[in-house]
Amino acid sequence: MEYKPTILTGGEVRSDDQIIAAHNKSARRVSGPALPGAEDSPLVIMELLQRLRVKDVMRSREIISVERTDSMRFAQNLMKRNKISGVPVLEGKRLFGIVSVNDIISALEGGWIHDTCQQHMATNLIVLEEDMPLAFAIKYFQNYTFGRFPVLNKDRDLVGIVSQRDVMRVLMKELTDELTRLEGATQQDKGIEPSKSEGALPYYSMRQFVVVHNDLSSAGKAANEIKKMLSDSGVDKKFIRRVAVAAYELEINICIHSVGGTLTFILDTEKATIVAKDNGPGIEDVEWACRDGTSTANDWIRSMGFGAGMGLSNSKRVADTFDIKSKIPTGTTVMCTFNLSGQNNVKQDV
Repeated sequence: MEYKPTILTGGEVRSDDQIIAAHNKSARRVSGPALPGAEDSPLVIMELLQRLRVKDVMRSREIISVERTDSMRFAQNLMKRNKISGVPVLEGKRLFGIVSVNDIISALEGGWIHDTCQQHMATNLIVLEEDMPLAFAIKYFQNYTFGRFPVLNKDRDLVGIVSQRDVMRVLMKELTDELTRLEGATQQDKGIEPSKSEGALPYYSMRQFVVVHNDLSSAGKAANEIKKMLSDSGVDKKFIRRVAVAAYELEINICIHSVGGTLTFILDTEKATIVAKDNGPGIEDVEWACRDGTSTANDWIRSMGFGAGMGLSNSKRVADTFDIKSKIPTGTTVMCTFNLSGQNNVKQDV
């Protein structure tokens, strides 16, 4: 699925009423999504931001809304009763606009509080889509002052509303659950002996995943499968995170920058290896592409959370060995290896 800006055009737009979010992959770039503070974030936070989608945090039940023919007074009373600062204008599942508390104030001051919502709602909207990575929503909350965003599905139906509070609630729960697992709070974790973990490692196993150009709805699935393979093998959790970060970054790079390719994962008793190979167009300056913060993303892509220039550098940072070869126009191959010997002494610099 290719994400493009969803713009519902209509009447005058006020900056306070705009719901700004969306993403678009029209520009080539070298990095994965811009995870807030990715260069300094603990691996567990990076992993959560990569894995969670907007639909995992949005509120999808009992969406409070008004219709176009409802009065501004009706919208005011509805917002006051439910202690909210804005309502979508909705008929069926179709989103027509937004009425905010600023619209209500203007209506009261201008004397049109009894006019219909259709006459004064904001109608030029850009909205989030439910399959977008959570990193996008966080980036928009950072860049803009809006308290909530409408969320559409593939059919352009309104399926939820996401607020900063929703994001924080889910992130706190996920972090708490992850810390519980890290601390070995469950009886299952406490009962695992090192010898059993070592014995679970296969002599040799390999999986190859096809990565489709611009299919962000599937991006991250290969990384999650790789993480599961390592988890089933009883490998140290910090080691798993390092591999998962590199797998995700390389998978996103293929999805966004190339015409498509494959991500191959190899696991044996000594090391884990990731080979990311795309079918073009290749990178002109490999050394430049591997630096922190270098990116070919335009301002539009950067404003939506992409283009931080950390994709290849993050992969290099977490891996024990990193190798990249690229040729125009045939493509790029990246190989990352992670040594299983002394796996508890993992890198901590991401």
